[in-house]
Amino acid sequence: MYIDNDEFEKWMEKLSTKLNEIGKDIKAMTGKNEINILDENEKLLDNQDLAFLLKMSYRTLQRYRTSKKLLYFMIGHKTYYRISDVRTFVREHMELQQYNQFKKATRGYK
Repeated sequence: MYIDNDEFEKWMEKLSTKLNEIGKDIKAMTGKNEINILDENEKLLDNQDLAFLLKMSYRTLQRYRTSKKLLYFMIGHKTYYRISDVRTFVREHMELQQYNQFKKATRGYK
């Protein structure tokens, strides 16, 4: 099942808002400074999105995560990647052509 780009962006904005709310709740409980999980303009990709964009299997992504070459975080049992972390990974570990394709596919994301 695929969703269109606008619907995905709306969903990710809701997720970002929720993560920031959770950070504020943690602050309230611990008395520590506010924790922002994501920057205001940061976008996320899930495993399916990243596998599709990079034309890789889920297992290949898992190998990169295990070897700590690809940064990620999990919410529940779902894996997410920050666009900025993925760009860094692609720049360091992929061919120039694949990096340019990824850059073109994620144009407009920060």
